[in-house]
Amino acid sequence: MIFAPTVLTETEERLRLEVREFLAAELPPDFRPGLGLGGGHDPEFSRRLAARGWVGMAIPREYGGQGATPVERFVVVEELLAAGAPIVAHWVAERQTAPTLLAFGTEEQRRWFLPRIAAGECWFSLGMSEPDAGSDLASVRTAATKVDGGWVLNGTKIWTSAAHLNHFFVVLCRTSPSDNRHGGLSQLIVDLHAPGLKVSPIHYLDGGHHFNEVVFTDVFVSDDRVLGDVGSGWRQVTSELAYERSGPDRYLSAFGLLAAFVREERQRNEHQHREFGATFDDTARAAVGRASAKLWTIRQLSLAVARSLEQGAAPAVEAALVKDIGTLYEQEVVEVLRHVAGQEIDPGAPGLFERLLAEAVQTAPSFTLRGGTTEVLRSIAAKGLTGAGR
Repeated sequence: MIFAPTVLTETEERLRLEVREFLAAELPPDFRPGLGLGGGHDPEFSRRLAARGWVGMAIPREYGGQGATPVERFVVVEELLAAGAPIVAHWVAERQTAPTLLAFGTEEQRRWFLPRIAAGECWFSLGMSEPDAGSDLASVRTAATKVDGGWVLNGTKIWTSAAHLNHFFVVLCRTSPSDNRHGGLSQLIVDLHAPGLKVSPIHYLDGGHHFNEVVFTDVFVSDDRVLGDVGSGWRQVTSELAYERSGPDRYLSAFGLLAAFVREERQRNEHQHREFGATFDDTARAAVGRASAKLWTIRQLSLAVARSLEQGAAPAVEAALVKDIGTLYEQEVVEVLRHVAGQEIDPGAPGLFERLLAEAVQTAPSFTLRGGTTEVLRSIAAKGLTGAGR
């Protein structure tokens, strides 16, 4: 396991400033940021980003992208997430589907999907988790049966983000029986509006709707929508998880909350200093300092993975560790700030911090579930460290 220290180049730092200028100009004055990917599903904002070349950045130019590096994408994504920008529409397609198509897709699939993804016009969800499989993807029961010209799909996927809004998703399913739990699995590109497919909402405690259950009843998928080789689904899906698990989205979900707390505490203390000569609370300062130090450390680990991907490596073990540490950190920040703030949670309060705190308390339990549970990630890391995975 290697996390090589790295810093951003001058070109990468200039890109960061460009993104900040774009956000200052494009987000309205009354914009209310969400936490992490809670900024919302805004197709028009995704298209404006795409016009700047910041959607599907790593897609080669021949397929409509910019041919950018994983680190350049890291810089852009970090700024978008820190601002709580509404990027859900294109998120999965450009983070995960595009690299998978480049690695395993047919030329026809690349020519059809990739330009649309880079334009912010084609949106994907993930079809991995199932009701009875938990985080054990090898236990999937959704099955596809071969028929003339394609496959007939039956089964259920759950926790499918934005399936009610997106166009397609890549479904991991069983296409043949196998004595090897990881064998007989394949990936299919499924139209989310196909006949026989039903999307049902799974609501958050606050009534919000992001996750869904998707049920397939004899859904037909043509042969040209098989992604990669039949039977190679396990190898493909595990290789793409490095893109899902190591990025800024795995440690910045609570950043907006931390930033809002610092801003409001500073304003409150400036007022108190003028009135009473009071200074910034030592407890709050210590909590923010610890949280900031941990954030920077995890950020450096994530950046190291991005640089490793740029150099052609497949750091699946490192990505699993970043995701584990990052999502635990996000949950810790929520609890620490809740304690330091010392107040009742009121989602209807006018302040941004109060609103984000209420949102965070209700959604933080999911941080260590989505993208792989803590237990699964630690198992991956342990095998990598001991060599058992070889």
